[in-house]
Amino acid sequence: MMSKGDELLDFPCDYMFKAVGPAAIDEQFQQRVIAAVRRVVDVPVDGVKLRESSGKAYLAVTVLVRLVNRDQLERIYAELRGLEGLKFLL
Repeated sequence: MMSKGDELLDFPCDYMFKAVGPAAIDEQFQQRVIAAVRRVVDVPVDGVKLRESSGKAYLAVTVLVRLVNRDQLERIYAELRGLEGLKFLL
């Protein structure tokens, strides 16, 4: 039986993860986000977008990847939720 969440995505699909954390000069947060996603799926070279907050205190890291099943989605979210410095996750 499918849950409501299963009806929203039709795998395989492109999926966008967005993590917001500190905008450190050394890019550690950005690197941690990409590494977390890469532990589950490949991240294309053009699949990462960065956006600093207006006060330059926070960085939004958006990663677009191709998912083939719900397990990948759940594993990536689990990896991202454990990131040091994470403020928001979409």
